[in-house]
Amino acid sequence: MDNTDAIPSMPEGYLKELKRAEARKADISKQIQEWFPSEAKILFEAGCGHGHWLTSYAMEHPEQICLGIDLIAGRVDKANKKKDKRDLQDLHFLKAELGEFLEILPKEVTFEAVVFLFPDPWPKARHHKKRMIQDALLEQLAIRMESGGKFYFRTDDQSYFDWTVEHLNESKFWKINSDAGWLHEETTYFQNLMEGYYSVIAEVA
Repeated sequence: MDNTDAIPSMPEGYLKELKRAEARKADISKQIQEWFPSEAKILFEAGCGHGHWLTSYAMEHPEQICLGIDLIAGRVDKANKKKDKRDLQDLHFLKAELGEFLEILPKEVTFEAVVFLFPDPWPKARHHKKRMIQDALLEQLAIRMESGGKFYFRTDDQSYFDWTVEHLNESKFWKINSDAGWLHEETTYFQNLMEGYYSVIAEVA
């Protein structure tokens, strides 16, 4: 009996998505290799939006290599226009999904700091699995951190803040540093619309 007959075929839509994912990761890998052909220590922002905060940081710290990613192409285009206008050679923006980005990022590229500014809080309980901050992500980030590297998280959602603090406290890879200051303050348009926000900083354990 041919055992292959018992193996169910994958749905066509699933196979197409696999091909699209592989193409996306190939594009990301090619771009990363162009930017970082050898070892690099970077400041990384996940969900960079229009790049307002990271561009401001890069202007004050031109010696720092900075990289921001976002899922929305239009946001990344606006971020790159900010970068090009200011001729910031060590600032980079990329359209990428966080999981795919971390999957293909060369191990020679490490993080000195990672920043999450007002990520989608997915407030409904049934959507919490879609939140960026999960145990698996915290482990992935910690593995790529430089010694003494820091995790910066800020949100206007109390529930998401509590969620993140809880996950950091339960993680063997991170320890919250209540004495550390925020690495760079630059108020964005959306931040101005908020009544307040919550911040937490952690160091790799």
